[in-house]
Amino acid sequence: MAKKELVPAKKEKAYDRIKNFRSELADYTQTLARLKKEREESQTAHNRNELFGRRPHHTGTPENPYAQSQLIQNSAFGPPKSQSLSLGASSQDYSREEHAFREQNFMSSTNAALDEYLERGRAVLGDLGQQREMLKGTQKKLYSVANTLGISGDTIRMVERRAKQDKWIFWAGVVIFFGFCWLVIHYLR
Repeated sequence: MAKKELVPAKKEKAYDRIKNFRSELADYTQTLARLKKEREESQTAHNRNELFGRRPHHTGTPENPYAQSQLIQNSAFGPPKSQSLSLGASSQDYSREEHAFREQNFMSSTNAALDEYLERGRAVLGDLGQQREMLKGTQKKLYSVANTLGISGDTIRMVERRAKQDKWIFWAGVVIFFGFCWLVIHYLR
């Protein structure tokens, strides 16, 4: 599509977008591969620690593996036994602080992601506005060419009316389709 653009500035902008999309895609695939590898390594380490933690010589694992009360108390991987922190804070206060810190990190990362989504939405909306203006200009040029070729105004109005009717038919179909989907989901649950 960028090759077919006639305006050099828009052609350059399209090529820049393509290059940007490709670099973002490469970055995302690298990040995804790295995250998958980290997740796999983390899962492997967790499984390995859990398996080694169940050995009889390492911890006092009971014969019944579902006897969690003794396992948690004797396990090296369980919560610490009533350790006191500095400034008189209990382990319960520490877990609250830890939870608050995780919540703060989650909120900040969510805020950054929302800002990024809003910025992308603004860019898309701006591009749609430019496309609308371009299409309006194209429509005016087509009307002037049609008048030059001798097509009557009645024929042009008939084509416009048909386009408007097609638009109404399309939106009615969309409403009927979503209504049908809602009915299917509602009654099949």
